[in-house]
Amino acid sequence: MGRLLTPDAYIKSIFSISPEGLKKEGIKGLILDIDNTLVPTYTRDADIKVKTFVENLKKNGIKAAIVSNAKQERVEQFCRHLDIDYFYKALKPFKKGYLKAVESMGLEPRDVAIAGDQLFTDILGGNLLGMKTLLIKPIDRNEPFPIKIKRFFEKPFLVGKNYRDKY
Repeated sequence: MGRLLTPDAYIKSIFSISPEGLKKEGIKGLILDIDNTLVPTYTRDADIKVKTFVENLKKNGIKAAIVSNAKQERVEQFCRHLDIDYFYKALKPFKKGYLKAVESMGLEPRDVAIAGDQLFTDILGGNLLGMKTLLIKPIDRNEPFPIKIKRFFEKPFLVGKNYRDKY
């Protein structure tokens, strides 16, 4: 179980991931989580920083998609100006949402990375499919109670881990 909960990299911020860093690792597509990965949990819309990040990925040949466990209206609201495929109520860590995203990109799981802030959803799901997994340091600790419970159980797996500034 330990390996399934171990990301390939610990990253301080989604915005420190570069297309060049992804390409160096053989990554052609990036699956993104929304809450506490791209924006704080209670932020409804993608800001200019998120839009620029996604545009930069695409401009440099990296395909991108959103896979979220959030409800349809939340994900649609967030993605409306991003011009990428998105999948809501994905039931991460189960494979279905990830596989839909990979298929929409026309890639194989081994060519895709998942960037997210939670071990038991984002990282576990990506590892089950053989994807590169990038654990993003959560943006904001102001989270719904069920997520706070998950964070408690994540702690033993994160002790002593150092987050990188660049990827």
